[in-house]
Amino acid sequence: MQKNIAILSLVAACLLPTAALAATIDASLIPDGTYTVKVEKVVDSKHITVAMDNGAETTLGAGRPTVDFSKVKANDQIKCSIIKGAVVVYLDMNAH
Repeated sequence: MQKNIAILSLVAACLLPTAALAATIDASLIPDGTYTVKVEKVVDSKHITVAMDNGAETTLGAGRPTVDFSKVKANDQIKCSIIKGAVVVYLDMNAH
């Protein structure tokens, strides 16, 4: 019985970092600032799912009517300014 618990604990400890990398966070919890992120998926022209530097994943919305994600593709790296969980301006690092 104790051997099974030890093995189960070892397996759980090995899977924990993988689970932490796939953590999804609410965009409103991201502090205002400028971030470089990797685009995971373009949901529509006003929403993208991104991977942050810390491995967390979130869906960001456009914070202004002029922000349009239709030219962004999956795996692009973008630098974006986020205020209150929304992108107010971004630069596609792959467009250069």
